[in-house]
Amino acid sequence: MAEDLLTGVDPVASWWLAVVLLFVVSAVVWLLLHLVAVTGAAIKRAVAEVWANGQRVANNTIHIPKLYDVAGGVEAILGRAGRIAASAEALKTLAESPRTP
Repeated sequence: MAEDLLTGVDPVASWWLAVVLLFVVSAVVWLLLHLVAVTGAAIKRAVAEVWANGQRVANNTIHIPKLYDVAGGVEAILGRAGRIAASAEALKTLAESPRTP
């Protein structure tokens, strides 16, 4: 019986076997293409998320040199404030010292 399907002795049975095989192969191809499409969509979402996070990181790293500038300014202000405090202390000491006529 199986040999008749393959050799074409019974053309109707061979035709039905070909139709069944066509549907099976089509279903497998559809399933594989569907899996590729789903996986591609998942990869696209993951890449979009990585891109967005990378943009956030890049936006934050732009500010790092500015922070160094601010830190230098703060150090300069602290140095000057220390000198002002020393001058103020000297003036206070001078103002509190007894006056000699």
